[in-house]
Amino acid sequence: MAAPLKAAATSAGSFVPRAVFEVSPSITRSYFLGHHASALSSMRKILSNIGLVLECRDSRVPLTSTNPLLETALAGRDRIIVYTKSDLCAPASASRWMEKQKQLLINYHSDRSGIIFEADDGDDTYSGERRNRNRGEGAGPDNTKVVFTDERNPRTIQHLLNAIKTRATATDSLTGLRALVVGMPNAGKSTLLNALRRVGLSLPKAARTGAQPGITRKLGTPVRVIGEDSRAGIEQGVFVVDTPGVFVPYVGDAGAMLKLSLVGCVKDGLVPVEVVADYLLFNLNLRDPSSYAAFSAPTNDIQEFLDAVARRTGKLQKGGVPSREQAAEWVVQQWRKGELGRFGLDDVSEESLKEKMRKERTGEEEHVSLNQARKREKEARKARHAAKRQAAEGA
Repeated sequence: MAAPLKAAATSAGSFVPRAVFEVSPSITRSYFLGHHASALSSMRKILSNIGLVLECRDSRVPLTSTNPLLETALAGRDRIIVYTKSDLCAPASASRWMEKQKQLLINYHSDRSGIIFEADDGDDTYSGERRNRNRGEGAGPDNTKVVFTDERNPRTIQHLLNAIKTRATATDSLTGLRALVVGMPNAGKSTLLNALRRVGLSLPKAARTGAQPGITRKLGTPVRVIGEDSRAGIEQGVFVVDTPGVFVPYVGDAGAMLKLSLVGCVKDGLVPVEVVADYLLFNLNLRDPSSYAAFSAPTNDIQEFLDAVARRTGKLQKGGVPSREQAAEWVVQQWRKGELGRFGLDDVSEESLKEKMRKERTGEEEHVSLNQARKREKEARKARHAAKRQAAEGA
């Protein structure tokens, strides 16, 4: 959910940010690891015992963090799409704008799947049902819901718990409702499970979490997040199974890979950290270059920016030489924590969502198979090696 843009200007004169970010098409486009494939297989094996899927998507990349593999593998199960980290999409002062963005996403999901959706983020603006305007062929049952969460805000977690309780009440099971929490790497799955347990049962966390993807490597044991409530028809309570993040086999758009790298869906270093920091600088300049005024004057030059940050934060090598790599790592981590601007990276507008839906319906939105992904990544590696050889020969 890209934040509204501000005019970029300084007291020293007009500053003109880059209008386009030039990204090398040769950057790594794959992060589909062995344990991702294994996790997907394990999910399919236990699907018959699962009554609900909690699909986590990072609110800063609500469209880019969608994984078609998960949608296909887990199709047919009741689903709640959980947009995590919603507090990092915009500053508190932009709450009205943020609500409009949420509504656009709700409308998109409703129109996309032909399913009745209802937002449940605690805002009366969205209370009640919003029925698809085009019910008909392809329309499905009311088995999907959209919820926005901030794990620091118990109110948003409670609304998700209420949505889960509704599903549990409608499930006829003597052993309790079993739910899978799934999503891309580092989308906030384990953190969400811990928040559900904390708010639902006032118990400490049960799942390991970390800043890097890959903390969860295999399916966990079921964790109770809602206790038994016979009066509500919830026998034995609700249990959630944590799962490893599953990446897409291949990211067709290099810009999408940069977005996923910036929010931390791929391991740091897979895409050079200075390239990721440059992409962050590009976005900061489009929105508000004053957000980094404490470290540097407005600039489009990543080396100038990182040198200034390194000097200001003490990221220096021997002889006082600025360490650009350390400075790049620092600014990326600051942004991820919401300390260097809060904004999303995807264009969530009525026009962009309509275009995305059109491409999905006409088959223009490319979904690459694992074999195709391996072939393309092999070709990309050859291209990178050829470029390095050519550069070395020309030196």
